[in-house]
Amino acid sequence: MMAAVQTADTYAADYESIAGQLPGFDQLWLQAFRHNGLQVFNQHGFPNTREEEWRYTNLAILNKFRFVPKLTAKPSAGFADAYCLPHARSLMFINGVFSQAHSDLSGLPTGVKLLPLHQALQQNPGLLQSYLGKAVDDGLHSLIAFNNAWFTDGLVVEIAENCQLDKPLQILHVVTETEALAATRNILVLGKNAKAEIIETFLGSTPNYFTAVVNECFLDNHAELTWHKIQLEAENAAHFGGTYLKQADNSRFTHHQFSLGGLLARNDIHTDLQTAAECFLYGVYLGENRQHLDHHTRINHLKPQGKSREYYKGVLGGRARGVFQGRVIVSEQAQQTDSEMQNRNLLLSVDAEVDTKPQLEIYADDVKCSHGVTVGQLEEKSVFYLQSRGLDEVSAKNVLTFAFANEMVEKLENPQLKALLLQQLLIRFPTIKL
Repeated sequence: MMAAVQTADTYAADYESIAGQLPGFDQLWLQAFRHNGLQVFNQHGFPNTREEEWRYTNLAILNKFRFVPKLTAKPSAGFADAYCLPHARSLMFINGVFSQAHSDLSGLPTGVKLLPLHQALQQNPGLLQSYLGKAVDDGLHSLIAFNNAWFTDGLVVEIAENCQLDKPLQILHVVTETEALAATRNILVLGKNAKAEIIETFLGSTPNYFTAVVNECFLDNHAELTWHKIQLEAENAAHFGGTYLKQADNSRFTHHQFSLGGLLARNDIHTDLQTAAECFLYGVYLGENRQHLDHHTRINHLKPQGKSREYYKGVLGGRARGVFQGRVIVSEQAQQTDSEMQNRNLLLSVDAEVDTKPQLEIYADDVKCSHGVTVGQLEEKSVFYLQSRGLDEVSAKNVLTFAFANEMVEKLENPQLKALLLQQLLIRFPTIKL
């Protein structure tokens, strides 16, 4: 606990020296918001394993470095170009700061407003004040409070009633400086019948840094949001990304998570569903060496006739560790809820490990809810069968593992994104020939 307190003190001192350069420093309401987050973080430090929601994930790596925010966007050196999807509108944050030179804000459809957060605070601060901190509060855990205090930029997307983005919006988070703190905050507001597709992509070209991103999303009646998260952080990077939603009646949220990079990564998805709202969560995490990939989901069915589906897969080799904690809460008012959760894991070595904890909390009596978990290794019979057809043992195992993971890629409807993820799988299973 001492290390966490020392870290909190260090960040408190750093904050005072930089606060005047953060977006919105001249707005009293945002000053209060940030200082409240800083106070909560100072009291708790980074989460530790004594907290139930963090019992499987040790954040000691965050106490080994002094991560520093960068307040100006630096050139990305072009390494991110290979990850820009050709038929998407791309926006880039470099070291947590919006880069106008690498972003396309032109030709937006009628009814779509899209601004970097630092500009939105100047042009429409009332909108930010109405939504910031309303989908998640800093009492959830201290990394939320940390982001509240330290975010250096972000994105504000507002889509009016009956409008939609003309093409997918790819948000690229790129880190190019060692021991950088890239903390951003994104607000998405979808009006009635509005539609949007977001592709969140995380990349890094330097060994050690910390990415901390919080997304707050608000879906009005019948709004539809499809969100893809591609986590390809650098080898020794630490990552925290949380997406928190408020879903109104008959809204639909679909999320595809691909956790492939970083030394330590924690991913949160929490959503509150009103009447007949729907939520579909799909994910795959591929860990090797000493990677630690943690996924926490919470689906709150608050009103009747809601529907949720959750399907995560993990592939872990070397000394990698995966964590899945999925929680579905069905309130007393949420009759006729239909919910299903599945988590399947494949361990490729004797030292790989997974901690999985599916939870159902049901307070209504007219519901249809289920969950299931599997943890295992490749079946020897299947490996032998492929060997009998001419494959060597390594290739046979790669074929089976690829097929296991690729099921989640096949669920994607975006062909360019599917091709990108397929390429990433083939990098990890090089003996596969398609």
